[in-house]
Amino acid sequence: MPQTMRFHLDETCRRAVADGLRLHGIDVTTTPDVGLLGATDPMQLAHAHSQGRVLFTHDADFITLHNSGVQHSGIVYCHQYRHPLGEVIRRLVSLRATREASELVGQLIYL
Repeated sequence: MPQTMRFHLDETCRRAVADGLRLHGIDVTTTPDVGLLGATDPMQLAHAHSQGRVLFTHDADFITLHNSGVQHSGIVYCHQYRHPLGEVIRRLVSLRATREASELVGQLIYL
């Protein structure tokens, strides 16, 4: 049975992204929601992975973590000023609609 994609947003992401995803019925957690404010990037990634969540971030340090071979359930990276808020939400909704969660395990996606 396919696993529905769920997201974890690190602290670089605006709360409005989570709110927008939730309006589309998407299961999403944020760093403040889970008590990880100030946690290191590896801790953020480990938490998301332990929950089977794809991590969405604007922090390019996660690209380095991915390239180092750290296990994860998927990383979606978007430069903070590349797309307006609505476009970021639309692209994440589209990603979830067109890909299975298992397809993103260990993958880095540029939004």
